[in-house]
Amino acid sequence: MQASEAIDLLMKIISIPSFSGEEDRVADLMEMTWAKLGYRAYRKGDNVWVRSHYFDPAKPTVLLEAHIDTVKPNAAWTFDPFCPEIREGKLFGLGSNDTGGSIVSMWAAFLQLDRKAQPYNLIYLNAAEEENTGKKGIQSVVKELDGIALAFIGEPTGMQAAVAEKGLMVLDCIAKGKAGHAAREEGVNAIYEALPDIEWFRNYRFGKVSDLLGEVKMTVTGIQAGSLHNVVPAECRFMVDIRVNEYYSNTEIYETIRSQIKSEIKPRSFSLNSSSISENHPIVERCKSLGLATYGSPTTSDQAVIPWTSLKIGPGDSARSHTADEYIYLKEIEEGIELFVRLLDNFQLNI
Repeated sequence: MQASEAIDLLMKIISIPSFSGEEDRVADLMEMTWAKLGYRAYRKGDNVWVRSHYFDPAKPTVLLEAHIDTVKPNAAWTFDPFCPEIREGKLFGLGSNDTGGSIVSMWAAFLQLDRKAQPYNLIYLNAAEEENTGKKGIQSVVKELDGIALAFIGEPTGMQAAVAEKGLMVLDCIAKGKAGHAAREEGVNAIYEALPDIEWFRNYRFGKVSDLLGEVKMTVTGIQAGSLHNVVPAECRFMVDIRVNEYYSNTEIYETIRSQIKSEIKPRSFSLNSSSISENHPIVERCKSLGLATYGSPTTSDQAVIPWTSLKIGPGDSARSHTADEYIYLKEIEEGIELFVRLLDNFQLNI
């Protein structure tokens, strides 16, 4: 499989809008693409996957996964985000970098690797609803893919190995007061009630600090209270973004917070936990032998919602994700294909 064919496929993908929850047409494209290549494509919702020709239930299974949804383009785009364009060695278009490069690099690598029997089975999956962490994404097909020994999560890491990833928990908090007239000594100001809790979030430090991911980071990112200048607000709502290292579960973080602050707190989800893979895992050792750097990623991905040992890796640069005039270098796609093949050809899981 030539890199030119992968680039052609990516241009087709870019030309089809595939916002989270609206991936059906790209899923159709991938299903038809696999059929033309002689593979049976499995599908649930807008999640599409195929198995290697040499699939053997007695072997461990490796998963290659990349999401097919995108965020919506922002107003700063200077051209049509759905009209892919190649200029100066770059392919421009919405989703080209996040995570189109991984989609087609993994696709081409899968086809090369499947020319012969490998020491493992291989499954290639395009998942929906990653950008919005939707329930109709990879979470919905975990049972269908039971028995995965190792998953590669395609994201723009510059083909460096993200061996750990921070978890995410968002809290909606409400401090309660009592309404009153601002001109008189009436009421209990909910803003003042919230201040000690907000200050706690600002200053508290969890004890376990990760070499890869650093400390747990808590940031108050929004606040809302009152609407009239002469009314003491009875309620103050604030929002907290929490990035969790691999030493804590989201539930542990939540229980600590609940014991320390007075405001009501409601987590939006507990599901986006931190993840990590042992530095001694065979695939990490393989990465190092090929000269790939290992690091901890501050951003979340489908890793957070899967039960399998996983590694996040793919072509492109995370700094380009969700930006206007998004692009990926053609060379990055070519190198991505080559590196995925080198990582996995004759790879021994030793499990």
